[in-house]
Amino acid sequence: MTPSTHQHAAAPERIQIPVTGMTCAACQASVQRALAKQPGVLDASVNLLTRTAAVTFDPAVATPDRLVGAIRETGYGAELPAPEVEGVATDPVGEHAHEREFRGLRAKAIVSSIAGVVAMALSMPLMAARGGAVTDPFMRAVMTALTPVLRALVPGLYAVPAPVLSYGLLGLTLVVMLWAGRDFYVGGLASLRHGTTNMNTLIAIGTGAAFLYSLVATVVPGAFTAHGVVPDVYYEAVIIILAFLLIGKALEARATRQASSALQALATLQPPTARVVRGASEVDVPVGDVVQGDTVVVRPGERLPVDGVVTAGRSAVDESMVTGESLPVTRRVDDRVIGGTLNTTGAFQYAATTLGSASVLARIVRLVRDAQGSRAPIQRLADRVSAVFVPAVLGIAALTFVVWVLAAPSAPIARAIAASVAVLIIACPCAMGLAVPTAVMVATGKGAELGILIKGGEALERAAAVTTVVLDKTGTVTEGKPAMTDLEVVPGSRWSADEVLRLAASIETASEHPVAAAVVLAARARSLTLGAVSLFRSRPGCGATGLVDGRRIAVGNPALMQERHVVVTALGPVLDRFAGEGKTAAYVVVDGELAGVFAVADPLKADAPVAIQRLRALGLDVRMVTGDAEPTARAIAREAGITTVIAGVLPEGKVAEVTRLQREGAVVAMVGDGVNDAPAIAQADVGIALGTGTDVAIEAGDLTLMRGDLGGVAAAISLARRTLRIIRENLFWAMVYNVIGIPIAAGVLYPFFGILLSPILASAAMALSSVSVVMNSLRLRRFRAA
Repeated sequence: MTPSTHQHAAAPERIQIPVTGMTCAACQASVQRALAKQPGVLDASVNLLTRTAAVTFDPAVATPDRLVGAIRETGYGAELPAPEVEGVATDPVGEHAHEREFRGLRAKAIVSSIAGVVAMALSMPLMAARGGAVTDPFMRAVMTALTPVLRALVPGLYAVPAPVLSYGLLGLTLVVMLWAGRDFYVGGLASLRHGTTNMNTLIAIGTGAAFLYSLVATVVPGAFTAHGVVPDVYYEAVIIILAFLLIGKALEARATRQASSALQALATLQPPTARVVRGASEVDVPVGDVVQGDTVVVRPGERLPVDGVVTAGRSAVDESMVTGESLPVTRRVDDRVIGGTLNTTGAFQYAATTLGSASVLARIVRLVRDAQGSRAPIQRLADRVSAVFVPAVLGIAALTFVVWVLAAPSAPIARAIAASVAVLIIACPCAMGLAVPTAVMVATGKGAELGILIKGGEALERAAAVTTVVLDKTGTVTEGKPAMTDLEVVPGSRWSADEVLRLAASIETASEHPVAAAVVLAARARSLTLGAVSLFRSRPGCGATGLVDGRRIAVGNPALMQERHVVVTALGPVLDRFAGEGKTAAYVVVDGELAGVFAVADPLKADAPVAIQRLRALGLDVRMVTGDAEPTARAIAREAGITTVIAGVLPEGKVAEVTRLQREGAVVAMVGDGVNDAPAIAQADVGIALGTGTDVAIEAGDLTLMRGDLGGVAAAISLARRTLRIIRENLFWAMVYNVIGIPIAAGVLYPFFGILLSPILASAAMALSSVSVVMNSLRLRRFRAA
């Protein structure tokens, strides 16, 4: 029986486990396969770039300790994540660990490079003393060019006996291998011990074979000279190969830090202290000591420490780092403010509301962090290749060695070793492992900078494929802040206009609909006394009903009138006028009798027409679906530049329209406020929620636009398309590099052109392949919304 069949099945839990020791796509795939096999694991996503395993599991079957154990059994390190503390994580991407890693790799790369230069200098007089020919074409060219220079600068070096030079090189190579290259060999041995293979396996076998051959040639030269062979030694090649690999890893680590810079910048927005009113004085306290309801004081130039509502004063607040809004926004009494934003000119006080991990900034950081650790479906291609990549390369290297031993025109052993080592070194599963996650990390970070919160790689990939955008009207195309503009009573009615408004507003006090707020505001502006409401019932897409002062009141649209068999023809001319002006009409019924109708106008968002044009320029089919009457909806659509309108539909009608479009082959993005349109957003291929950055809309949909303007829809889809293009480029070049590089390293060009790739050049190419993938992904940092 699966967990879902239990009557009281436990809710799935999600954990992010830090994983150490992963270096390539093969490592990532090995850990992912191990986790996916564990009982109770519902989903596992292993990210090479962030070095985390995000696992969704059934706590009734699996436990975090078992998951950590499963990772360790594959030969990689894993620990339970540190408990989350209240507030915004100060190091959500492991910036300090990345910095330590970069510094360590840089030091090893510098020392190895210096050692490589020394090894090359020692190798030139050694080869001259041994009288052997250098089979490596790259080393032969370098030594030919530098020998005269070295003889002129250090003439005494050529007088040093060959055994002394050999053992000197042996000692220097051992030091570099055991210190600078230690992680490659430890990782390679660990993978073999656990029955797996990865990039470390290739490096360890390749450089290890070259070193062992050189060791035998140094310690037991007679094994070769007895057969008339003067053996090459590859000490300088081993050191320089390791140096190039370490340089590549250092550059990769540096680029990775840049890829996560947007998230780190978000995490550092929250100041460490807050100035609060305690008693009769203002005191500075750690931000973690602020409690809900505290009065926080903010001066010009200071960052807001927590979320809250303004209670005194006003100011212009720069919210660009959180919402992407480029201009400061005026905040006054009763306005919400967001922790981490920057106060610019005025001073004000506000009451603290959401704190710690529930704050807007903390939720944004958490969402972006989770998105950067997610996997896009296109990653599966790299996973399938990496599953067989390393074993295939080992087989090719072995075949290369055999062919060269049998077919080489001269120095068969030396040429076989050089070619097989080049094959092992040039093969790069690392580039395939980085191709997708680097692009996803940079894109989600860039999206956060622009006020676009992306749920992950899968959402990005789906957004890139969108062909049709369906827009809700209220709050999406329009401002969502309607105002009551007209009130008409039925001719000959026994109810006055004020009484009709009072009864309608009394019912609407219990409703959360924007139209309800407009009616209540209009009643209060006339200083009307509202009545007590009982038996209130909200009718989504229709209106509301209830009892006020003992009278049965219904307020709503034509659908509600039809349901209650109320005839509205007496107000025909008034309704036609409202519709022509693009206003929404709502009827008021008292004790089953039509008493009046009021009109509410919701102005079009200023950016809507331009945003619609941008969506059309992207080749998208743009439609509007709304519960409003068709004349009103068409008036708004005409003003916005939308030609296809579906009006008068209930929430389930929006779902039906999205489903219909999907059946016709469209990839649909539904754009709404994330609450009333939740069913349609859930049904759509991509749900885009418009949020102010302070409400639950942050958690809704696949994408959330913090600023709430339509321009963000086009920006989000453009960013998704650009990201998918970068991912495809990364995968293409990572695979083409291996498809072309491995045969060249094996020597397929030698019979035709006499070209044989040096293992040293192979290591440089391998290092650059990974760096090039990361650098290509970093181009997304330059993305600009049109």
